[in-house]
Amino acid sequence: MNTISREQLIQQLNWRYATKQYDPNRKISSEDWAALEEAMRLTPSSYGLPSWKAVVVTDPEVRRRLQVFAFDQSQVTEASHLVIFAAKKQITEQEVDEYLNLVAEIRSTPRTSLQKFREALIGGVVNGMDEAARRAWAARQAYIGLGNFINSAALLGIDASPMEGFLPDEFDRVLGLDKHGLHAVVMVAAGYRAETDKYATLTKVRPAKEDFLMEV
Repeated sequence: MNTISREQLIQQLNWRYATKQYDPNRKISSEDWAALEEAMRLTPSSYGLPSWKAVVVTDPEVRRRLQVFAFDQSQVTEASHLVIFAAKKQITEQEVDEYLNLVAEIRSTPRTSLQKFREALIGGVVNGMDEAARRAWAARQAYIGLGNFINSAALLGIDASPMEGFLPDEFDRVLGLDKHGLHAVVMVAAGYRAETDKYATLTKVRPAKEDFLMEV
């Protein structure tokens, strides 16, 4: 296993910030983007159950339409890439069974050996939550994907802007998410900072360790 140094990790986390201005002429390479897509795919989730999808918006016209419903924030159209993290509105028994079939296939294990796991998923997710709770749970899973994306991008020297400032229902309409049983919860723009972005050189503001970290 190859690892980066502790110093490299902290350096890159200090380097990253929520980029406000992107250089529209600089694009993320296909190789780097493929790595970021794989990083999203490898994001951990509760039970390992797929509960959200990453919607990569590549059409410039669609991105211009979305910008209107994101309070005209320039990152939506100027960044190299735009990803909408969309949570599933429902988790059904069928989806649970499809997931367990995949587990059995990939791990070469009998499907019958997963029965107790199935009961836990059905009891905990499908029947154990009402619609509001299930949607909130799926949204939290999507935020794990967002965090994984942001840190992965920083390690590659790629800027990213997590963004909640948009109208989710309008995004759903423009992207046709309803027909897929999805609801937009958060998005991220990614690319390379513009030299004119004044926020790039500001000192990062975070609480001191003793004010942030609790030990019990």
